Amino acid sequence: MRTYPDNSPQAAARIVALAMMADGKLGREEILMLDYLRVGEQLGLLPHQLDAVVMDFCEDFRVGANCGWTEAGLADPRTMAEMMSEIDNPALQRQVMQLCVSVVEADGRVREGESLVLGTAVEHWGLHREMLKAPPSDRCIEHG
Repeated sequence: MRTYPDNSPQAAARIVALAMMADGKLGREEILMLDYLRVGEQLGLLPHQLDAVVMDFCEDFRVGANCGWTEAGLADPRTMAEMMSEIDNPALQRQVMQLCVSVVEADGRVREGESLVLGTAVEHWGLHREMLKAPPSDRCIEHG
């Protein structure tokens, strides 16, 4: 698996790509949200650089048997921790987490693999308190 310099735009973009691919596929809604949010621009990448990071990640994902992927197509905890460790700037961690949540929720559902990636980021980066400070969602939660 490729490595990137700590706190680099590429390392941050790869975490977003990980969240996008966590359910085993790259969904249309997720790609549209990536463009809508101008994720590359927010992270300091030109459009072709973001595309390259996503394509490189997909390549690593495809040859995953050799770089820490489970048979179910998900990154194993050690591999995810290695990727997360490349981001140690708290402000960048929060920004990447917000982008990941937005992209993952783009299709209206959060699947198990996506939840695992988000949970790993929260744990690894110690964002528990940040998650509790988040403003309430516009969506209503139905009980029953």
